Amino acid sequence: MRYAVLLRGVNVGGVKVKMAVLRDAFADAGFDEVKTLLASGNVLLDSADKPAKVKETAQQVLRDTFGYDAWVLVYDLGQIREIVDGYPFERSDDDKQPYVIFSEDGASAKELGVIGDLDPALEQTKPGPHSVLYWEVTKGETLHSVVGKASSKAKYKRTTTTRNLRTVEKLLT
Repeated sequence: MRYAVLLRGVNVGGVKVKMAVLRDAFADAGFDEVKTLLASGNVLLDSADKPAKVKETAQQVLRDTFGYDAWVLVYDLGQIREIVDGYPFERSDDDKQPYVIFSEDGASAKELGVIGDLDPALEQTKPGPHSVLYWEVTKGETLHSVVGKASSKAKYKRTTTTRNLRTVEKLLT
């Protein structure tokens, strides 16, 4: 099965992970056809294991290789396709940033989806398949927006990771 492994908090906040080293470490752990995408912690790999085992192994490899408490989310590429296809907002709006907030259990995504009074002119959210939250925000406002501020809190560190929709689409190529 081909999986996308999404690492949380890589190459931000002092956690430096070289993608070539990451790729080699995952290959050494028994994963096949390992490929990294960008420097933000996106890994494609093949494994006969179930997603929970892929997650467990990936997190252990990250701890052993890079020495930090790692959190990853694992999706098969069929799920990634459904997530991309389900994006509910206008994809060609040049004034907006399209994001997908991936959530381990769905509870965090639900919480973030109702986090406060959002100004729909600035940002909006909608729940999606596989415990994701779709989020659209005006360019330049990501870090200052209600959802942006909330999603960066420590309580979401272990359970969520955010990707630009264009990055998620690249996982399928």
